Amino acid sequence: MSHEIVVPTLGESVVEATVAKWFKQVGEAVQADEPLVELETDKVTVEVNAPASGTLTEIVAPEGAEVEVGALLARLGDAGAAPAPSKPAAPAAAPKAASGSDVLAAAVAAAGAPAEADDTLAPAVRKLVAENNLDPKSIPATGKDGRLTKEDVVNFMEGRTKVMAGPAAAQPLSPAAPAAPKAAAPVSARAADPREERVKMTRLRRRIAERLKDAQNTAAILTTFNEVDMTAILAMREQYKAAFEKKHGTRLGFMSFFVKACVAALKDIPAVNAEIAGDELIFKNYYDVGVAVGTPQGLVVPVVRDCDAKSFAQIEKEIAAYGAKARDGKLTMEDMTGGTFTISNGGVYGSLMSTPILNPPQSGILGMHKTMQRPMVMPDGSIQARPMMYIALSYDHRIIDGGEAVTFLVKVKEALEDPARLVLGV
Repeated sequence: MSHEIVVPTLGESVVEATVAKWFKQVGEAVQADEPLVELETDKVTVEVNAPASGTLTEIVAPEGAEVEVGALLARLGDAGAAPAPSKPAAPAAAPKAASGSDVLAAAVAAAGAPAEADDTLAPAVRKLVAENNLDPKSIPATGKDGRLTKEDVVNFMEGRTKVMAGPAAAQPLSPAAPAAPKAAAPVSARAADPREERVKMTRLRRRIAERLKDAQNTAAILTTFNEVDMTAILAMREQYKAAFEKKHGTRLGFMSFFVKACVAALKDIPAVNAEIAGDELIFKNYYDVGVAVGTPQGLVVPVVRDCDAKSFAQIEKEIAAYGAKARDGKLTMEDMTGGTFTISNGGVYGSLMSTPILNPPQSGILGMHKTMQRPMVMPDGSIQARPMMYIALSYDHRIIDGGEAVTFLVKVKEALEDPARLVLGV
């Protein structure tokens, strides 16, 4: 019996993915529920498992292919089934120099020529080519191993790429003058250096770049700073960490204190827990705090939900579980959606001070930093070495006033310096 392996539903608003890695090759035996392929979306990576035991007979979407939800990835046959025969490649035509008129003719012909069936194209690319009646051979390919990507097709249709005349690269079409007959040089900001390595950005990294740039372009971002004397928290952790771990089965870290302190401040300053939607302000009466986690693939922000109703132990357990899932690449879309506020801890990397950037559509983010012993003047005039941490609040000035931002950060500072406030709710 043959099974078709297709792209599963990837989550809300996610319709495309990149085939990141095949764990099995054609002809290899596969066990039921064994991971076959890893897909990378702009938010998470997803493993697609085998629906049954058998033999992988055909890979339709190779690594690097752009695929849509429901697209065919591969075929799985019965154990010992023979691989699907590969189609012989057509012999390449002899290279021929293209004149400007040849290029223009090729572009016109490509726009009106019916697209031939091509099994080497990713399903999303094949669909786009067919819908627009294009000849894929006339479109320059920039994907891995010379494969055509969806972006290549879109750029071609919008006139941002060069046209191909046979196997030789033709020149860009210019509305002001015919294209020159010589071959165009590869697009590059500067000459390639043999000591360098160029690696295509992952979909996750591209998405992070887009979101951060959008935040800068859209929000009026300001940052305010304060500092926290960590003496009381350090003393409390030292006193209760063994009993806490024995009772709850998890370590007592700093993050639960910061989450609880932020929730208390968010209740007092609701604008920091709000967002802008068009010409409306959405004030949220729930406290879902995102905790930024660094991974080899990039920064991800899983969300601890309903933090106002959870204990220190519950928050610590969820953060630890999210950290493990992030390291293993197992975070889901549900894990990272719906946050109302974010905390980022650059201190784990040694950062002394930074200005965190907003996580849209949220209006505030708290930055934690490294705890360092510094000389401090005490109320009685004495000078003591105290464990101090700088904290930063970046906020959207369109919705949060400066006074509100400063007050929020002062409330966080006060709660952390006297953690009994968090326990007693005062």
